Amino acid sequence: MTTEEMIKEHIKDKYGKIATKGTQGCGCNCGCGDTQYFDMMQDDYNTVAGYEPVADLNLGCGIPTEFAGIKESDIVLDLGSGAGNDVFIASKIVGEKGKVFGLDMTEEMVDKANFNKYKLKVDNVEFLLGEIEKIPMEDNFVDVVVSNCVLNLVPDKQKAFSEIHRVLKSGGNFCISDIVLDGNLPDRLMSIARFYTGCVTGAEQIADYLNIIKGAGFSKIEIHKKNEIKLPEDLLFDYLEKSEIEAYYKSGTAIYSITVSAVK
Repeated sequence: MTTEEMIKEHIKDKYGKIATKGTQGCGCNCGCGDTQYFDMMQDDYNTVAGYEPVADLNLGCGIPTEFAGIKESDIVLDLGSGAGNDVFIASKIVGEKGKVFGLDMTEEMVDKANFNKYKLKVDNVEFLLGEIEKIPMEDNFVDVVVSNCVLNLVPDKQKAFSEIHRVLKSGGNFCISDIVLDGNLPDRLMSIARFYTGCVTGAEQIADYLNIIKGAGFSKIEIHKKNEIKLPEDLLFDYLEKSEIEAYYKSGTAIYSITVSAVK
């Protein structure tokens, strides 16, 4: 099994357990069992039209629909849709003439999203099982792509953004909330596989991230929000020696959640 395959299996296992157990906040932004993650400073969804708490597992790091420019009758695709949180919000915007697709590679998440779909009686959404590097859609099909704290988990981000570009119509756009780095995390922190589902060790440098977007053929790249994420000391002491923590602080390395959009 390749490293990429191992990462995907680890992520599937982690998020599959979150879906089946109904646990909230075990992915990016808090502690789960004996594994300590961090406060992602998730934006408050409570005032967002169409928000369905039952579909929110608190795994995001922003509200991508806020800056996506979704319109009535649009076809929207949510990548890494989980239990359907952003899908259901988008469904209220596109209305009966529009359609929202949610794509997730974890079968348990797709099942949970479909359960929520029927429970909430939402007709204009469809949940698909598949990978972001191989989106099961035809070319030039989607008006808007959104994603919430998922692209950082994808090993091949260049392929992911190329696929987003492929499925978008000409003039279509994406809006993605994600985790990026400015500076280098300590090697030992980066090497811990289980921390990958904490959304940090899969993150790109912010400059590289934006270059990947540009290289995929997008224009009008804009960062709408940028919030620094502070790793708590007790989490760092779980993985690093005191001297390594001191070096980390002195390095000026910062972790950010950003919401970025671009146009095809």
